[in-house]
Amino acid sequence: MPTNIAIPALDGAGEIPAYRAAPQGTPRGAVIVIPEIFGVNDGIAAKCDGWAELGYLSLAPDLFWRFAPGEELDPDVEAEFKQAIDNMMKFDPDDGVKDIEALIKYIRATERVEKVGVVGFCLGGRLAYMVAARTDADASVGYYGVMIDQMLNEAHAIARPLLLHVPTADHFVGPEAQRAMHEALDPHPRVTLYDYEGLDHGFAATSGNRRDEAGAQLADRRTRDFFAENIG
Repeated sequence: MPTNIAIPALDGAGEIPAYRAAPQGTPRGAVIVIPEIFGVNDGIAAKCDGWAELGYLSLAPDLFWRFAPGEELDPDVEAEFKQAIDNMMKFDPDDGVKDIEALIKYIRATERVEKVGVVGFCLGGRLAYMVAARTDADASVGYYGVMIDQMLNEAHAIARPLLLHVPTADHFVGPEAQRAMHEALDPHPRVTLYDYEGLDHGFAATSGNRRDEAGAQLADRRTRDFFAENIG
């Protein structure tokens, strides 16, 4: 696993392993990359490195450190995909939000970077929504977040900008869930949803069978512009 730093958990239960990538010079802001269910693998590390190249301090937490620390899984390998699903079923998303909050506090207090954004994928996309509702992160982005439609009662607490990328052919987030998200969130003044017609879950993966090049580039450009506007 490419983690290279550990950050104390808020509940004192241990330390959260994370991957850290730093820019040359003073960071323009910080971006926390929240992984999918496949751990802090090379693809997630590459996303952090990309943000560092753009001038941001970037960290990615190992979400499953409490019960499956250090696992790197490949979604294109069936057995590893099943293991990732098992890990997700054991995972407490409330703990995940607290761990991301620990990273936010660490970045501001220890790294001395005030503006912090989060960007998450799949499970991380759901956590990005929860972070927007429950923490003081300056901006949040979710790619193909799962189960957001079941947490729309928290939307009233979103006080800072949130951007959600929604592939319309997502086989984990069906049409009814997407419709509920649009109905609840389109009127929200701090939330923006972008639909990606015909694209499926995982379309912005760094590599592998799921990636759609045109869709990934469009979504990533929108994310870069969003963070440039909201965190520097």
